[in-house]
Amino acid sequence: MRLFHVSEEPEIQVFEPRLPSRQDLDPHRGLVWALEESCLPNFLTPRNCPRVAYHVGPETTQEDKRRFFTSAGVAHGVVIEHSWFQAMSETVLYLYEFAPKDFTLQDAAAGYYVATNTQVPIGCQRIENLFAEQIRRNVEVRITRNLWKIAEEVKTSTLLWSLCRMRYAQPAEETLTN
Repeated sequence: MRLFHVSEEPEIQVFEPRLPSRQDLDPHRGLVWALEESCLPNFLTPRNCPRVAYHVGPETTQEDKRRFFTSAGVAHGVVIEHSWFQAMSETVLYLYEFAPKDFTLQDAAAGYYVATNTQVPIGCQRIENLFAEQIRRNVEVRITRNLWKIAEEVKTSTLLWSLCRMRYAQPAEETLTN
């Protein structure tokens, strides 16, 4: 298993545990966060870019595969808003790899792992073209004006999904009626 941390900051030498802001975690226990490689596409965007990410899981139906993917053989999708296209085109990311020995699984669907002790990366890769990296990883990237409709649809699907940085998303649009 390979674990990574994605950042816009170059040359991070040490990752110190940080207190989580999430309400479902112990606010007094610092954590270093990492992702398993299969969930990296969810984070190959600018940090604050709102996005809907989803991928095929063991319970995913053929109907949902046809509904959410336009290409056969693709099993991961990331949807961003039009307004983030430029930032996605210009952002450089750094992919820090960790030895997995100190990490424990925090969320299987999202691929999150955590460690409670200081971590030193064992490697770092610079990613200059985020769209090309997503395509290299066989991810279907969609660009839309608004994320809320697809977010609601994916939440009721059989896919594994993640809604990231949605507080930065455009407000939900009114339903169009004739």
